[in-house]
Amino acid sequence: MRHTATALVLLASPAFAQTTPAQEGSITCASPVAPDDTERSLKQRFGKDAVVQDLPGAEGEKYKGLVLFPKARDRRIEVAFTDDKAMRASGLTLRDAGKTSLWSVGGATIGSSLADVQKANGKPFLVSGFEWDYGGFVTDWKGGTLGRPLQGGCTVTIRFGKKSAAPKSLLGDGVKVASDFATLVKWAPVVTEIGVNFPDK
Repeated sequence: MRHTATALVLLASPAFAQTTPAQEGSITCASPVAPDDTERSLKQRFGKDAVVQDLPGAEGEKYKGLVLFPKARDRRIEVAFTDDKAMRASGLTLRDAGKTSLWSVGGATIGSSLADVQKANGKPFLVSGFEWDYGGFVTDWKGGTLGRPLQGGCTVTIRFGKKSAAPKSLLGDGVKVASDFATLVKWAPVVTEIGVNFPDK
């Protein structure tokens, strides 16, 4: 394991980000995946740690994507592309794989609590009702830090969830709940998905 400071230097350097597989740490708009990356460039950079797989999309659909570190649940990153030819990355996703991720985005990671994300955002935010296709996503950062594009122009999406059933007042399409709402805080969902979405060219 490299020293943490060394890992951070590697992540901060665009040259290293493009030629050397990044160590785990903070994800940026340029590392470990950049907007101009293709399936080919990622396979060249990550070798056997870059594998094409069917990934879960909206409403039960599947799409072809690339998974980085598929055998390491705490490092796994799913990469989507703008088209079927995988010529340009459109973004990446961290998903709950039963183990806390070693990656973070804007101070949030898989398993982060409402309080953790609220602290990273600098203020409360709104979450959509749970237990439907788009349930648990943050819908409005209310002017907080996580609602602003990261350096490089990419945006962040975060989804909350929990294995136990949500209270009825938190269920369904059309429901919007503040992150500091007492019922939501008591139920205590955690971050189950983080997306980094690259800007359109």
